Amino acid sequence: MLKGFSLCLPLMLAACSPAAEHQERAATPEFPAADRPVSSLGATAFADEGLRDSRQEAATVMQLAGVRPGMSVADIGAGEGYYTVRLAESVGEEGRVLAQDIDRGALLRLGDRVERERLDNVSVVNGLPDDPRLPEGSFDRIFLVHMYHEVGEPYAFLWRLHPALRPGGQIVVVETDRLPDQHGIPPQLLFCEFGQVGFRLVEFVRHPALAGYYAQFEVLPARPQPDEIRPCTMSGSGGNATAAGDRAGRVPQ
Repeated sequence: MLKGFSLCLPLMLAACSPAAEHQERAATPEFPAADRPVSSLGATAFADEGLRDSRQEAATVMQLAGVRPGMSVADIGAGEGYYTVRLAESVGEEGRVLAQDIDRGALLRLGDRVERERLDNVSVVNGLPDDPRLPEGSFDRIFLVHMYHEVGEPYAFLWRLHPALRPGGQIVVVETDRLPDQHGIPPQLLFCEFGQVGFRLVEFVRHPALAGYYAQFEVLPARPQPDEIRPCTMSGSGGNATAAGDRAGRVPQ
């Protein structure tokens, strides 16, 4: 069981009560809107798994991320489980994988796969577009693979993701260097948005196995309040980004 795993969702897709959901959303703080386009939701199985394995995609990402047996990890936007099943093998019987998505159909298919392949260290849950609904202080690594460009409310999403990491835990992003409405996100814009919500870049790699880039973030000691967040703005066609206000230009290095 993941530490602190007290979501009102059990393993597979039972909904919270409408009254509880309404009460929770009524107390939601206000976050700035993204000052950029947002990609439409892509396919949940967007590439052939054999092809991805032939170029060592997942193996490269897990090596860069330092995934080890016994770790607790989350696969956000898990789709039909390409990373989920490979993470389950890498963390082993003593490790835990939480696979999350907002697509009910994809989660049902992933749940069937988890049962069929007997992945006893995997839990499957659903989330909200602006809230991954992860238990606090539970994860050594959180993976956002080719999905961040589809997050319509990135500041709310990242702010709520912040507490889910254990001490020393990190967030891994794999993306394509394209404009957000072309199913990617320029690295400088990614750095800026993460920086606004209390994360610091610790590693950045462009790698042919990924057909894009790898970025890894750690949490800063203090998470800013929602009204302190200033939206990042793209400038020019190259995806350079700045943030308005006192926090402008503090792009992680």
